[in-house]
Amino acid sequence: MPASLPKALQDGDLLAAVDLGSNSFHLVVARYTLGQLRIVDRIKETVRLAEGLDANGGLRPDVVQRALDCLARFGQKLRNIPSPRVRAIATNTVRQLRNPQAFLLPAETALGHGIEVVSGREEARLVYLGVAHGHPPGKSRRLVIDIGGGSTEFIIGDGLVPVERESLQMGCVATTKRFFANGKLSRRRWRDAQLEMAAEFQQFSALYRQRGWKEVFGSSGTIKAIGEICEAMGQGKGGVITAEALEMLTERLLGFETLESVKLPGLGAERQPVIVGGVLVLATAFSSLDIRRLTVSATAMREGILQDMVGRGSADDPRDASVEALAIRYAIDTAQAERVEATALSLFDDVALDWGLEAPERQMLGWAARLHELGLAIAHSQYHVHGAYVLEHSDIAGFSRTEQQFLATLVRNQRRAIKLTSFEALPDRVAPAAQRCALLLRLAVLLHRAHEAGKIPGLRLKVTSGGLQLRLSKAWLEGHPLTRADLENEKAYLQAIGYRLDIDAG
Repeated sequence: MPASLPKALQDGDLLAAVDLGSNSFHLVVARYTLGQLRIVDRIKETVRLAEGLDANGGLRPDVVQRALDCLARFGQKLRNIPSPRVRAIATNTVRQLRNPQAFLLPAETALGHGIEVVSGREEARLVYLGVAHGHPPGKSRRLVIDIGGGSTEFIIGDGLVPVERESLQMGCVATTKRFFANGKLSRRRWRDAQLEMAAEFQQFSALYRQRGWKEVFGSSGTIKAIGEICEAMGQGKGGVITAEALEMLTERLLGFETLESVKLPGLGAERQPVIVGGVLVLATAFSSLDIRRLTVSATAMREGILQDMVGRGSADDPRDASVEALAIRYAIDTAQAERVEATALSLFDDVALDWGLEAPERQMLGWAARLHELGLAIAHSQYHVHGAYVLEHSDIAGFSRTEQQFLATLVRNQRRAIKLTSFEALPDRVAPAAQRCALLLRLAVLLHRAHEAGKIPGLRLKVTSGGLQLRLSKAWLEGHPLTRADLENEKAYLQAIGYRLDIDAG
């Protein structure tokens, strides 16, 4: 039984994507019309979140305030768009925070919507999705490069599907800060920086060159700015950056002694403080990957977020494919997974109204049920712990870090004592729903412990003032003494966290 989908998009619906980049924050609003997205509004603000990141994973208060002020302005634009149609994504700088929730809680309040943190590879997938839809692919394989403020993503794709995704900790803000912290420029410092960065490319450059590509695209503000500078210098037009133009731009940059003194045609004031780091990243990418020509993309990750939202609201949710791939990779017993999923979702439907649970939580419960035995591929002992670790720490296409942690928490708490600290690690806005979904998964796993085919007769779940009432066929329960014993143990586990479980064998 598949998990239900959110309400399908209708003609005229507005969708919004918020990209909390390490250099700039972007808001894009689109209208869904005849199966297509039409952009109706764009806002970009230079926040330079990465500029405020310290060595201990903290953010300078003035940078935090700059970010919150920007998000509050974005929130005003989003007031009339329902939350399910808004998706806000935080990237590299927030990934590096020692305590992300210290920033995310006020940030979500300012924006008026939840904010998801994504991994570098998931960021790469969204970048590719945005570029691929903005530049419809033909039969040629393509390489996409996205230079952000804190990281740079490299993606090889066929059509609309990325086949290789990498993310390196180098962006225009971070690289400028890392190699030119004192504001001085020199050929020696540039050369040493390139050598150090080229070593980081070695982890994937050989594989990428072996894969090959016919065309190269670059996305986001840094590459767009470099393209505009090259064109203003008479070294290209039509949004194309060549290796020769990049070499000439490098020479021009190295003619300046300080970052502050950099003056180039086509270079805007907001980009000037970090352009050196951006050019350094792109020049190193060109040399490490033997790139001779790059086309500047008009679309980037924010458009990819919008396209991903369309996919999530259809039968082509990319997360379904990722869950299926995990099930195959870890040789999960699909028949058992389907039994547990069907029961878990049936219990969900019984209590959803009383518990205030909605379609997104139903999806997460369904996926957790499909993957609850994933850890058995590692070891039977503590398999729920092994499965949770894999789900939390893997790169799973389509899922944000919060969603992966939600799944991991459900799988971790499917059996034995309930670990309340695992729920405390989730954002406050999702922790209560996660705990309730975990209780439903626990009951479904328990009721199917025997791995028997067939439905459980008379199964119903009811929310009571003190907890839950589980109704079962008396004849079925008498024929399953092990399940009856497990239910008695489950009463004790739930009592330990303040829930009463009553069994009604009618």
